[in-house]
Amino acid sequence: MKVPGLIPSTLAFSLAAFVFGALTPSVQAERPNVIVIMSDDQGGGDYGFMGNEIIRTPELDVMARRSGLLTKFYVSPVCAPTRASLMTGRYNYRTRCIDTYVGRAMMDPAEVTIAELLRADDYRTGIYGKWHLGDNYPMRPMDQGFEDSLIHRGGGIGQPSDPIGAEGKYTDPTLIKNGVETSMKGYCTDIYFDGAMDFIEAAAKRKENFFTYIATNAPHGPYHDVPEKLYQEYLKVDFRPIMINKNPSPARLKSETDKLARICAMITNIDENVGRLFRKLDQLGIRENTIVLYLNDNGPNSMRYVGNMRGMKAHIDDGGVRSPLVFHWPAQVKARKTSGILCAHIDLMPTLLDACKVKIPAKLKIDGRSFLPLLTRDNAPWPKRQVVLQSHRGNVPLLYHHFALHEEPWKLVHPTGFGKESFTGEPKLELYDLSKDPRQQNNLAAQRPKVFQRLKKNYEDWFADVSSSRPDNYAPPRIVIGTKHEPRSVLTRQDWRHVTGRPWGRDSNGFWLLEAPEPGAYEVEVIFKETYPAGKATITAGKARQELDLVADKKRGHTTMMMLPAGKFKLSVEADFNGKIQGPHQVILKSNR
Repeated sequence: MKVPGLIPSTLAFSLAAFVFGALTPSVQAERPNVIVIMSDDQGGGDYGFMGNEIIRTPELDVMARRSGLLTKFYVSPVCAPTRASLMTGRYNYRTRCIDTYVGRAMMDPAEVTIAELLRADDYRTGIYGKWHLGDNYPMRPMDQGFEDSLIHRGGGIGQPSDPIGAEGKYTDPTLIKNGVETSMKGYCTDIYFDGAMDFIEAAAKRKENFFTYIATNAPHGPYHDVPEKLYQEYLKVDFRPIMINKNPSPARLKSETDKLARICAMITNIDENVGRLFRKLDQLGIRENTIVLYLNDNGPNSMRYVGNMRGMKAHIDDGGVRSPLVFHWPAQVKARKTSGILCAHIDLMPTLLDACKVKIPAKLKIDGRSFLPLLTRDNAPWPKRQVVLQSHRGNVPLLYHHFALHEEPWKLVHPTGFGKESFTGEPKLELYDLSKDPRQQNNLAAQRPKVFQRLKKNYEDWFADVSSSRPDNYAPPRIVIGTKHEPRSVLTRQDWRHVTGRPWGRDSNGFWLLEAPEPGAYEVEVIFKETYPAGKATITAGKARQELDLVADKKRGHTTMMMLPAGKFKLSVEADFNGKIQGPHQVILKSNR
């Protein structure tokens, strides 16, 4: 549950304001348990049951054979937007989560998550793995409805948000256990499933319903630390059948083989853990009435097999925004029940709430709809709909930039590139009939002008709608410091507002948008990724300003006491090393209250 009234400007949209009295009484006995498993950068073609003959996924193949399957299921082209939509049932542009880093992957704390709604109706809630919607209060999973959380920070292990001393450690990582940095033993994916199964077993023994979210950071890069035995096995594989370039040079083939061997090792490791999970459900006697979902968050992290589509991660073409959605629920969904109807990540929350007999509060506006009837009934009615996906770099979404609108069988798309904040020239939208042209090779924009103009107008209306969901719609959320919920705040480059240099580069700098309930004294520690000569740092917090001597050849331990103001302010650190100016790697604020 959200904490109403702490800081009205940050937490004004309290769940409690409209949940109490809106939900029906709990019906524990027949309600299902729920497990959502989502991999990171595994493509829609990286499964045996989707026709991949190279990547071994025997456990998922078995799961698919005894499950329902949505074959036309859409996700966003990159990870944080998908996660925001999954959690809220809303387009990510409504949630302030519009990018994957530099403060734009933070989801507004006012958003109501599926975990909050299920927890309010007596479900136990736990998350294991990747959150990627804010690392600090009030945006952490433990602030957004999860009573148990074991996660990494940022968008993945190996990024600037890693705990100091555990950088890049997939094996024996330091994870965040209910807000506390905790050293772990084992490989990260195994650890997430272990934590989830412990949580599930505890709930099952208490005969309590549970919602468990397992979001692996595998097979996301970096690729230096993968399951070694599987990696060695995959090094012997000829990957050319699933490579887009079938005849690479010998040097390129060796490089691609190594990368794909590492990616595939991580995927098969996930698959093995799925098998372990089902054996645990059998041991506990709860498989029959437990929903287990599996999906990937976006397209694959290299140009490889995506079935009869084109594209990869960050592309808005179908290969970049499609995932199979495997829905295992023996009590209600027949094995091999398949639907090719257009569905998307925004539909997961309403579908699972529908299955769990939890009503969506009337005042909560969502964009998704329950697809449960498609899997539990024959010829279920499904009114025609449109799904829009749009993501690109930058602080504010731009009309027409890197979007796709889907309305069966049509796809209106403007693939201008995720990595750019804008595009040049006039928009050149493309129109495809996916029922006849799934690889998007025959642009029908000129041949079907009425369809083209209608869908273009529909997209423009959608963009105007999602861009006006709240006042100052795209303002970044603020990290709240100095509360009992998080007395020690770790500020990283993941959530800073980038100003100069490459966002995560050595020469870069930025600032953090903060808010404090009252003024207070803080211990401020400035941390660097590398050692430097002696220098001086200037710390600015609103109108407060303080200098700190930086000791030579020392990455951390540069500390000072500083009074920080109440209310909203920016905090920045400018480090001067012999005239070379840069920002810190991390800053830790420890409240002295």
